[in-house]
Amino acid sequence: MEYVIGLLDTVIQDRQMAQYAFIGLMAVAVFCLALAGMYLVSTMFHPVRSRLHNVVAPEAAEAQRDGPVSSFMRSNAPRFLPKKEGDRNRTRERLIHAGFRNDSALANFYAIKTLLIVGLPLAVFFGLRWVPGLTTIEVVQAAAGAMLVGALGPNYVLAKMIERRKRRLYNGFPDALDLLVVCTEAGYGLKPALQRVADELVIGHPELSEELSLVNSEMRAGVDRVDALKNLADRTGLEEIGGLVALLSQSLRFGTSIAESLRIYSEEFRDKRMQRAEEEAGKVSTKMVFPLVLCMFPAFFVVAIGPAVVGLLDHFQVY
Repeated sequence: MEYVIGLLDTVIQDRQMAQYAFIGLMAVAVFCLALAGMYLVSTMFHPVRSRLHNVVAPEAAEAQRDGPVSSFMRSNAPRFLPKKEGDRNRTRERLIHAGFRNDSALANFYAIKTLLIVGLPLAVFFGLRWVPGLTTIEVVQAAAGAMLVGALGPNYVLAKMIERRKRRLYNGFPDALDLLVVCTEAGYGLKPALQRVADELVIGHPELSEELSLVNSEMRAGVDRVDALKNLADRTGLEEIGGLVALLSQSLRFGTSIAESLRIYSEEFRDKRMQRAEEEAGKVSTKMVFPLVLCMFPAFFVVAIGPAVVGLLDHFQVY
């Protein structure tokens, strides 16, 4: 590194500019390396090549379809997973709530978390070594901060994904509930009604439509209706869907009218939404106290009392 900087210094005749030029050259080299890697990956997963592999060697194509990353994750999955079963179950449940239901989601999550914890501090450490003016203590502190980001970042991103998905499911639940009431009152059974509602919501609320379609697929595959509905509540994690599932389970168990039960639940759900809106509206006055005190009142007092204060100061300066 010092040799290259010395060569640049002989050309530029400025040590500081030579260091900056060296950093720029390293950035260009890293960019070219990343571009070459992207080109290599794109050629590896080219559709024409995959079709040729499917025609020439179907067994090899089936093994290659997962790709090297998936094969590596599958073979080394136990190394990334925590040893406590409770931690694995909680993380798996959170991944399901976020929409990741495949078998390798848990291993991929912990693998990404491990790679970030190890790779991000190393990248920051070796990257900041080229920046002039930074001491070793500052570089180590930045690497420690990068390790903390790598440890907490995946959990934060996963929590935000869960919150966003639950919000989308909650926004589509009233429409699905109304459509379900209409379908059951029109004479549909539970399975046809769920399928019809899923078909109607595929554009407006695709996440909820996918969940309802999955429930219907489980019922067609032979899963008991109550178990399929409970799986829906477990996958979504919403309290409202859990209440609907409990209501439908009780209706199926005791043989009551599903349409009447859904209509009663729909009315209760509307009342609950109205109460929640009134509660949020009642909190507005309390929440507005802090912006008013910190932002509005100082400006008001400056405008209202400021001229009098300036006049008093001028009066005392004259006398």
